Amino acid sequence: MVTTLKEFVTQVQVEPESADKKKKIGIIGGTFNPPHVGHLIIAEQVADKLGLDKVYFMPNAKPPHIDTKEAIDPIDRARMVQAAIAGNSHFDIELLEVQRGGKSYTYNTMLQLTIEHPNYDYYFIIGGDEVAYLNTWYRIDDLLHLVKFVGVNRPGQSRESAYPVLWVDVPDLAISSTDIRQRITHHKSVRYLVPDLVAAYIVENGLYLNDR
Repeated sequence: MVTTLKEFVTQVQVEPESADKKKKIGIIGGTFNPPHVGHLIIAEQVADKLGLDKVYFMPNAKPPHIDTKEAIDPIDRARMVQAAIAGNSHFDIELLEVQRGGKSYTYNTMLQLTIEHPNYDYYFIIGGDEVAYLNTWYRIDDLLHLVKFVGVNRPGQSRESAYPVLWVDVPDLAISSTDIRQRITHHKSVRYLVPDLVAAYIVENGLYLNDR
């Protein structure tokens, strides 16, 4: 069992880059506490409809929100993400924010990734409800030079924004990590809400049993 961040990062395979042409790379960030099938469906639908070469799931170390979420250890969340995306060659994991630690600001992260991967065009995937708050994001105007925002739209949501956003419609699934944690705490089934490998990891490590 991998017990340290360094060991986990070493375990993740790095795919060699080709300089032949620009690649279209999706980024879906979040706490993933835990990752669930809704995250996977969003990533798959966006990748398919925009023709992305790959989508990277990027767990954060500590969310920068005012109402800071209590999250379990980043290594556990990263390992669950890795379990969730197993078997999909178009999915991968980005560990930059977990490695860096502390609060995660998208501008800082994407600036570093853009410098490290100049042959990537980044598509940053966010929920349609988050689009309305883009004006509050740290250095949003500078961030727009680094990424194209993709808004995941659901029925009834407005597509109005002062910022350029690519919209992708996805199935409306009312699944949340908060609900899943509460179900686990109350010993209710989460089968088909999370991938089987994620459910197994949660059980094996006794996660969320005392989530309140």
